[in-house]
Amino acid sequence: MKVVALVSGGKDSCYAMMKAIHYGHEIVALANLMPLDDSVDELDSYMYQTVGHQIIVRYAECMGLPLFRRRIQGSSRHQELGYKETQGDEVEDLFTLLREVKRKIPSITAVSSGAIASDYQRLRVESVCSRLGLVSLAYLWKQDQSLLLQEMITSGIVAVTVKVAAMGLDPAKHLGKELAFLTAYLHKLKELYGINVCGEGGEYETLTLDCPLFSNARIVLDEHQVVMHSSDAIAPVGILHPLAFHLENKADVQNLKSQDNIHDICTQKLGSVYEVHDSLEGCEATYKPLDYRADTMDGIEHKFNISRTNNKGTFSLSFWLQDSCNGLQEDLRIVLGKIESQLLGLGFGWENVLYIHLYIDDMNKFSEANETYVNFIRQEKCPFGVPSRSTVQVPLIESGFSSAYIEVLVSNNKSKKVLHVQSISCWAPSCIGPYSQATLHEGILHMAGQLGLDPPTMNLCQGGPDVELEQALKNSEAVAKCYNCSVSTSAIVFVIYCSKRVSSSERPNIQEKQETILRQMKISHLQEADTYKGLDPLFLYVLVPDLPKRACVEVKPILYVEDGTDTVPEALTERSRSETPSHYWGFKPENWHGSCIQKCVVSGKICAIILNISSELATKICFDSQPADNVNNGQYSLPKAYMEKISKFCIYLLDKVMTDNDFTWEDIMSLRFYIPESLQMSVQLLQPMFCNALFELSEMSHNNFKNGEEPIFNIVPVIGAGKSASSMDDVVTCELLARKY
Repeated sequence: MKVVALVSGGKDSCYAMMKAIHYGHEIVALANLMPLDDSVDELDSYMYQTVGHQIIVRYAECMGLPLFRRRIQGSSRHQELGYKETQGDEVEDLFTLLREVKRKIPSITAVSSGAIASDYQRLRVESVCSRLGLVSLAYLWKQDQSLLLQEMITSGIVAVTVKVAAMGLDPAKHLGKELAFLTAYLHKLKELYGINVCGEGGEYETLTLDCPLFSNARIVLDEHQVVMHSSDAIAPVGILHPLAFHLENKADVQNLKSQDNIHDICTQKLGSVYEVHDSLEGCEATYKPLDYRADTMDGIEHKFNISRTNNKGTFSLSFWLQDSCNGLQEDLRIVLGKIESQLLGLGFGWENVLYIHLYIDDMNKFSEANETYVNFIRQEKCPFGVPSRSTVQVPLIESGFSSAYIEVLVSNNKSKKVLHVQSISCWAPSCIGPYSQATLHEGILHMAGQLGLDPPTMNLCQGGPDVELEQALKNSEAVAKCYNCSVSTSAIVFVIYCSKRVSSSERPNIQEKQETILRQMKISHLQEADTYKGLDPLFLYVLVPDLPKRACVEVKPILYVEDGTDTVPEALTERSRSETPSHYWGFKPENWHGSCIQKCVVSGKICAIILNISSELATKICFDSQPADNVNNGQYSLPKAYMEKISKFCIYLLDKVMTDNDFTWEDIMSLRFYIPESLQMSVQLLQPMFCNALFELSEMSHNNFKNGEEPIFNIVPVIGAGKSASSMDDVVTCELLARKY
């Protein structure tokens, strides 16, 4: 991509440019915001460094690139983390500046910035980029500051301190000193006082005088004076004010740009400086989606299928059309509109949605689905953060569904903590779209589906499904660390979607890699945390036709982490079983029932269950019926009577496990039944079976847990599912998550 680089004059923005070039991008222009008054050294800004701005004008000559500058008209109106467009705010100055750069150089598609740990800065750059249709590049984001500082120095960046404001830093001693000279001392201060060695806490600011990108000349600071802002005895604040400087030409000019690229940048003279003023000229329409409202849907009356769990705190809603042949985009538009209408009827909105499962029938139309999705779900409607999401292709049409099927997890409160990073970085894959990497709500971390994407390039890792899985787990771990936990010790459930393109011989490698990586992560995390506590997670492998970006695997973890704490939950022990009768439909406890069940219970809080019914177990359950006909690849064609009995067994066993652990059907947040397409049983046939089983259980147990006529479960058609990657051939697989409130 062609990139405009935000430059503050500091080391971070220069190194960010170097990283962007390393990952194949081209820096074609520079952009800088400066004070209204040239004599002012520093502004009270949360966003921009202005110390040393008098010298930045010469960066254009040093790099041979056009520099666009704008004087800061506004001020910091928003000190809170989130940002929304506000006239007169300094962020709008950045918008005006980048809008003009894009007008002059239309080929620019990305913006580079030096954000390392500041969510405040990153979110505002991302907001401006989103409005202008640009991609944010933040290659320093979330990197280890000690390693990063050493990389900057080793790479050839020559930067001097122009501001110090931390305990242990003396303006008289440390202003104007090269970063390489101060490195050891900064690490000593980190040990003594916990400072950020890269200055991310405002401890110091730098001015870059030379770096490998300065191909034409370096800056030489001839004369300066120290200006004291505070003479505090503990942490004095001083600023270096440049008085005189000059450029020193480099003998070995190494221009990083080709002649073709120079012609492509712009017709203006390279090395020129352009000051951007307020103007309506070239004001482009910002990238805002159309606003589809639920009450403006067409007048056609569609028949919907709706399911809803009964949990009073967090519940799932599932929607699909029963009578549609409109195609994916139209089906999705109608279903999203219906969900929005249902949420409003309950007194909720999209801001109450924690997680979305998006099932589509054709991954070739993934971009079209996203276009429709963003018309309903975006930041403006979700001020507390857009929900996390996973997207897979499943055989919907073949199983009697419409081409779009949505499941949303809804909370009755808005107390969620959302991580939504849209910048491309070395940290984890960006979410360039209306979904978040993760959402933490009342102790449960719902993580978006993770692909095996290399974060800085956003390309799938090459080397096969096991390599993709390894990267997907590393990406998941990077997200988990933002919540002070690890997928290796805090995971409740791993759902691992596998594309049908993964051959049967490759599937065992996926599970082997998953076990190895999680074991290594766990050892590392437990050593760092100095604890031997952790959960024993459940694993579910699901075989589907296709995944986004034609990935081989997608990992969807659910974690338990107490919000606002740094502790890892203790390993849990089995609770004593209740004495409640459980001989429903003639089923009684058998030793082999344990082979069907995986469970993870956080005592008194969370109960996760995965129930796997293999073809062998299906025969055992239905031993008094006719034998099943063996067909393709070990799959079974089941008579309706067989499936009716299996559905009752599933409900019986789920009820028993929940009862044994003091949970009820009212505690269920989500319940899914994965049904293989090869059974050739439509949702219209299957849904009444499970509904009837639940109704009969309710009658027999004298526990009226069913509210209304809506099912409290979702049926998800798949190619196959199972508890191991090598045997995704269950007849039925159940996934249940319950939470007490």
